[in-house]
Amino acid sequence: MIQLLFAVLSAEVVVAVTLLFKTPLRKLVVLGLDRLKRGRGPVMVKTVAGTVLVVLASSLYSIAKISSGSAELGALTPTDQVLMSRHLLEASLMGYSLFLALIIDRLHHYVRELRGLRKSMEAVLKQNRVLEEAKTGGSTEVKALDGMIASLNEQINQLKSESEDRLQEAKAAEARAAALKKQSEDLLLEYDRLLEDNQNLRNQLNSIDNRLSFSDAKKIA
Repeated sequence: MIQLLFAVLSAEVVVAVTLLFKTPLRKLVVLGLDRLKRGRGPVMVKTVAGTVLVVLASSLYSIAKISSGSAELGALTPTDQVLMSRHLLEASLMGYSLFLALIIDRLHHYVRELRGLRKSMEAVLKQNRVLEEAKTGGSTEVKALDGMIASLNEQINQLKSESEDRLQEAKAAEARAAALKKQSEDLLLEYDRLLEDNQNLRNQLNSIDNRLSFSDAKKIA
């Protein structure tokens, strides 16, 4: 389960980073996300997200149950410590996966919106050049063309402002993706440490069992 969550989280980080930079891979990723959002894709995504939320709620419930049990006993047993650490790691990975999925969805939306803005800006600039050429050619509707040119310039400025806002949002998303990547690396290190602690606890429990078995055998003898 944990290995699967780490694989999903790593794949989401790669997709998010790919969407941040203009490369041929980004076109492929955008096309893939476009197809995913068509037909039954959204239903499947919502189903998977709902399943992850249910499992996340189950892990949180298990953590709360172990905490309440430890409050009654006064301290966590070694087994409870391992189980609690595992549930906590699973809950963290699922939460980060859902958050990265949301970031990928927003980045995909912003990339498509930026493409639309660029196409609109190019169309407006082309129309502006045509109008300026008509004006310099001695058109009889110079005043009307001046008004249209001023209107088009305002549209260009507005589109530039919107493009800059989208760029700032994309940069902020990049920073969040980098932070999540670092957190995922820290979680991987924590997982390795938990595995080592788990193995040590198992060795200790086996040693205690062996001692008890030897003591019982000695009493019987």
